[in-house]
Amino acid sequence: MTQQRRFTKGFQEEAVRLAQTSGGTQREIAGDLGIGLSTLVRWIGRGRDRHALDPTAAESEVTAELKRLRRENEILWQERDILKKATAFSPGREVGEVRAHRSGESEIPRPPPVPRARPQPERLFRLERSASLPSPT
Repeated sequence: MTQQRRFTKGFQEEAVRLAQTSGGTQREIAGDLGIGLSTLVRWIGRGRDRHALDPTAAESEVTAELKRLRRENEILWQERDILKKATAFSPGREVGEVRAHRSGESEIPRPPPVPRARPQPERLFRLERSASLPSPT
């Protein structure tokens, strides 16, 4: 007999959020997450029931999501500032710029250029009649 898997509340909530916002079908999302379709549908139903009974739960989820996004935004701003400071050590260079080293390029053998094709004179061939066919008169 197979052992029943246990999922954390956070995983369940994230799966429900994905199902509601991603635009994919529930079957696709369940397959991507490695869970059964019926499991995902049951979690979605529980979420609806919980929101219907306790509207403050939805507000607390929005507040938690806002707090998480603000924290993530702060980290991204810090990373950006670090990258800006790193460019100060390479003067005259922008963040997205990549330098190419071309010192050995002159030593690379190049194939000779392909000669241009000369125009061939048009040739017309005369078709001979076989002796077995009567000639048109």
